[in-house]
Amino acid sequence: MNSPNDLFTIFADLIRRTRQHHAIEHATIHVLGTRFPGQSFSGHSDPLGFTIYGAIGEGDLRRAVGDALLRLQAGESGLARHPNCGTNLVVTGVLVTLVALLFGGGRRSGAERFATMLLGVLPALVLARPLGYHFQRYTTLADVADRWVAEIQPVKIGQLRAQRVIFE
Repeated sequence: MNSPNDLFTIFADLIRRTRQHHAIEHATIHVLGTRFPGQSFSGHSDPLGFTIYGAIGEGDLRRAVGDALLRLQAGESGLARHPNCGTNLVVTGVLVTLVALLFGGGRRSGAERFATMLLGVLPALVLARPLGYHFQRYTTLADVADRWVAEIQPVKIGQLRAQRVIFE
């Protein structure tokens, strides 16, 4: 049986790889956004790689991933963060929920509770995006020198076209 230290090491490695893949996913979406303006791309990362959703051919995606890796390795760590990351959505949801819990109770009328929550929610919404962008420092890792693409596979998820990028 594995010791607790072995399990911790395995778990830490899974988190590290996911953070690296998340950074490469963001950098890839930055590259794709520049090469294919007006097209929409999104992604999802995990310990094995990431999936890019959107109409993109394997060759174009392979070049974009390669360029993203090279740019991250060359020190363009800003590419690891993206303004449309799901981390921003999570931070927004948490902040708005906290404001609702803090300001939504009491023995006031519905209109008073609504006005109070609105006064709390508006600043929370303004703060959420930069705070989410800041939190991406913990959900991404731009140090990707030990990552290289093993394969890219087309996948279909319902009616969505996607490409699965798997790393060694």
